[in-house]
Amino acid sequence: MGIGHVQIVYDGQCPLCSSLVRMSRLRLRVDSVELIDARLADPRIEELVAMGYDLDEGMILRCDGQIHHGAAALRMLAELTGKPDLPTRLLRSPQTAGHIYPILRQGRRLLLHLLGRRPFGR
Repeated sequence: MGIGHVQIVYDGQCPLCSSLVRMSRLRLRVDSVELIDARLADPRIEELVAMGYDLDEGMILRCDGQIHHGAAALRMLAELTGKPDLPTRLLRSPQTAGHIYPILRQGRRLLLHLLGRRPFGR
């Protein structure tokens, strides 16, 4: 049974984020995937920020009416891809995703700095 519609809000100026989203095989298990670049003017992004989500702290995945942020979004992304490889299986664990996501977030910050790109809202 497939999942209906999934939205992924990510940093379109971050090569790491873009690669992660492109590499996922969501389209094999999800009926509809909508990729939303958080750097573009979009009322859905404004809504998420107004709800208190900090996009510098993590990507967002909306699925079945629930919002997953940061490590929880990464875990859901791994869950929805259905890939049997070891890295994906490890990321399905909330503990592992919780330990790995801060490293990815710091890598994103460093990469944006090296590329001369600014974090959100600055």
